[in-house]
Amino acid sequence: MKVYGLTLMLRDDPAAIERYKEHHRHVWPEVTARIRQCGIRTMRIFLLQRRMFMYIETDDAFDPATDFARINEAPKSQEWDVLMRSLQELAPEAALGEWWALMEQVFDLS
Repeated sequence: MKVYGLTLMLRDDPAAIERYKEHHRHVWPEVTARIRQCGIRTMRIFLLQRRMFMYIETDDAFDPATDFARINEAPKSQEWDVLMRSLQELAPEAALGEWWALMEQVFDLS
């Protein structure tokens, strides 16, 4: 199993933030099924004001560079991605071409 932390920003718009939360209370089942098909076992997204933090646990074979893109090969997941991106902004720290910015793990209690 691998673990990753990623960050992204929501638009600076209270209505957009509420829409994002509402959509995530009712994630489309096709999207969650596709996420699992691509090797993500656990996904949690946390929010502090506009800053999001996503924690994922994946299969050992998961590669963020290729497997995140594979999720959106499914039409319903691609539709979800377009909808979510309309509510999001890059984190200032994101690398060129990176949407969710990978974070460095600096501590593990286990």
